[in-house]
Amino acid sequence: MGSKLQNSAADNRVMIGVDVGTTSARAGVFDHSGEMLATAKREITLFRAPGHIVEQSSREIWQAVCAAVKEAIQRAAIDPQRVAGIGFDATCSLVVLDAAAKPLATSDSNNDDRNVIVWMDHRATDQAERINALQHPVLRYVGGKISPEMETPKLLWLKEHRRETYDKTWQFFDLADFLTWRSSGDLARSTCTVTCKWTYIAHEKRWDADYFRQIGLEELADEQFSRIGQQIVEPGTCCGKGLTQEAADEMELPVGTPVAAGMIDAHAGGIGTAGAKGSASHNLAYVFGTSSCTMTTTEAPVFIPGVWGPYFSAMVPGMWLNEGGQSAAGAAIDQLLAFHPAAREAANRANQRAVSLPVFLADLALEKYENASAAVEHTQGIHVVPEFLGNRAPFADPHARALIAGLGMENDLDNLLSLYIAGICGIGYGLRQIIDVQDQAGATIENIVISGGAGQHPFIRQLLADATGHKVIATKASEPVLLGAAILAAFAGGMVSSVSEGMSRFTHVASEYIPETHYRERHQLRYATFQRLQENARQLEG
Repeated sequence: MGSKLQNSAADNRVMIGVDVGTTSARAGVFDHSGEMLATAKREITLFRAPGHIVEQSSREIWQAVCAAVKEAIQRAAIDPQRVAGIGFDATCSLVVLDAAAKPLATSDSNNDDRNVIVWMDHRATDQAERINALQHPVLRYVGGKISPEMETPKLLWLKEHRRETYDKTWQFFDLADFLTWRSSGDLARSTCTVTCKWTYIAHEKRWDADYFRQIGLEELADEQFSRIGQQIVEPGTCCGKGLTQEAADEMELPVGTPVAAGMIDAHAGGIGTAGAKGSASHNLAYVFGTSSCTMTTTEAPVFIPGVWGPYFSAMVPGMWLNEGGQSAAGAAIDQLLAFHPAAREAANRANQRAVSLPVFLADLALEKYENASAAVEHTQGIHVVPEFLGNRAPFADPHARALIAGLGMENDLDNLLSLYIAGICGIGYGLRQIIDVQDQAGATIENIVISGGAGQHPFIRQLLADATGHKVIATKASEPVLLGAAILAAFAGGMVSSVSEGMSRFTHVASEYIPETHYRERHQLRYATFQRLQENARQLEG
């Protein structure tokens, strides 16, 4: 009888996942079966400045998080006492706070409210190149090259360009770790954030002091890494004693509600999808959003040139992770379409249908071709290498740029559609390139499990299956990134015994997209052209 009552109480509990992306903060409430009961969203300001500077405000982000959580709970119409835990994911952005836990300006704006260096900020490209030239052994765990999107180049930039800020900083946080600290008061960092973006060596449970001294950040090593994290815990670990009084009041949740150690947003998408259809080691988690991220899980470390990792316990605790992706994916399609003379007319028609321009074009392609795979015939000899923000993997080249070949004098909607389809194919070939490199190194996958707002349309999923030659699986969760954060909350709150159990319990297959063999040769020829254009672009760089 007691067991039945206990199970009934457990079934009544809910979990909250919070996702802080590039432009918004979102909160989702999920029940014991993983069904999303409600969601809410708040926009976040992006501040841009010359020199590839992109910044945010940690104060605004926190306010957006609290507002989204409160609204999601209200929409779900649930008693806050039912919340078993709250989990966070966020972009891998750098948060800077002083000794009073107040924000510090990170650029010449001298606006202390602009204290977050956003992941896409490439101000530290020179610092990254200088670090890479030193060839320190720690770089072996980031695919051989560190990226300006990672945190140590950004820290070095701050030391060299904003020394007063660097010296006054009390804590440098990855954004997800800032959110767990702000919620619980616990300074613990997640293995996900510090291993993937800060060079923490998780499988040896240590920072490499020699690396920091060699690259010019000796102060951090001398201080025993007190400003970047001395306590490192696995994602989902309960932080401190849960929500502090202040955080609980701001979210309108009970004091002590368990707070899960968080993770990077793309990795939360991996947690929310990779457990579908068998072991996570068989699936490549593909988060297709503004940028894209690929995550491959292995039982033993696999070293892949140009692909970040292998990282231990960075996504699935106890497993190794290799991470790649494209610096511009959804954003690349938006940029590609913006160039075309027919874009305004198409955008107007999209507005009339109350959909985005890419969704309008995907719908248009399906209207023209009953079989989505046949739409590749509409590319009309147009080829796109959509590397507007460089190549994240497998070349780790921030200087790479986009190429478009095969344009004529056409400027109508039909030609815009051709360009769009070619762009989606280009995204697919970039993904195939990453899969091929991983396969050669021994990290073989069977399926692509897709998530992210830019990859929700069935037309895109089929075209990606055809372009890569791999089955694409979509899960039932409409918001898999939020679900991933909620799975962390479920573990912290005792709803599941492990993150892995949460993955298998809460992720389910909704649909599958099989590569169309009839167009295999067409995609093979286009893929070869894609690779030649890439090679030509690298030669032109010189």
